[in-house]
Amino acid sequence: SLPAKLINGGIAGLIGVTCVFPIDLAKTRLQNQQNGQRMYTSLSDCLIKTIRSEGYFGMYRGAAVNLTLVTPEKAIKLAANDFFRHHLSKDGKKLTLVREMLAGCGAGTCQVIVTTPMEMLKIQLQDAGRIAAQKKLMAAQAQLSSSSAAGAAEPVVETRTTATQITRELLRSKGIAGLYKGLGATLLRDVPFSIVYFPLFANLNKLGQKDPNVKAPFYVSFLSGCVAGSTAAVAVNPCDVIKTRLQSLQRGVNEDTYSGILDCTKKIWQKEGPTAFFKGAYCRALVIAPLFGIAQVVYFIGIAEFLLDMLPKHRA
Repeated sequence: SLPAKLINGGIAGLIGVTCVFPIDLAKTRLQNQQNGQRMYTSLSDCLIKTIRSEGYFGMYRGAAVNLTLVTPEKAIKLAANDFFRHHLSKDGKKLTLVREMLAGCGAGTCQVIVTTPMEMLKIQLQDAGRIAAQKKLMAAQAQLSSSSAAGAAEPVVETRTTATQITRELLRSKGIAGLYKGLGATLLRDVPFSIVYFPLFANLNKLGQKDPNVKAPFYVSFLSGCVAGSTAAVAVNPCDVIKTRLQSLQRGVNEDTYSGILDCTKKIWQKEGPTAFFKGAYCRALVIAPLFGIAQVVYFIGIAEFLLDMLPKHRA
């Protein structure tokens, strides 16, 4: 049933995000830093420096936004894919690869309704610590190089903002369109991701089915979700880098601003080289693999069906 699908997708999203959010934060910070202004050299370096400067919970900046909106996002994505697969196979024939890709395309298109504002708000909160750390470093270097400094320079104090404050400011200044900044880039990432992910998962999962009418074991669904998720994540990482850059409202010292997808692509290629489009790719694979592995296990086990089935018995 649709309610069961939505609950399953929501539970899967909450569990997955909680497990992998620190890696996602590192991915955002690694993707946003530009040549000459690098704060972090790797995933581990980013996480260690984040803990030192912002504490353990600094790794979960922006998690509240994700945990709030990931339920409808994952629910829409998984339910929409099922919906399109069902209607594309109405003739009773097995879905062709093209139809599986069309179903994934439909799912990716539907989910951006929630994904775009969620990602936009999350990125501001995740990247705020990097920008603040960069400003502190620049201030310290300026103090050391200044021969006429009479005393200690004023420390740079980070002004922490919340998702609610950012939302209010965007709605006040730009209306609802402000929350959908980077919509085109989000579509450019999520539609190809779903086109790759869902057919690949479905076919990998079938390999573990002894009988076409019986579900594959949970570990097969988990491994299929991990492999399909990490493959799709790396394949669309260039689009994710562009999306992250376009959705960042604040920039570090001497960092480029972008007017659109083409401008962003051109500047990254010219100033940072083609390898810049794969910044954070291994982080993204580490995030997406368990996230979708967990999602598929929860979804295919059908926790929601169990809970909904128990309700009438409990009342009785």
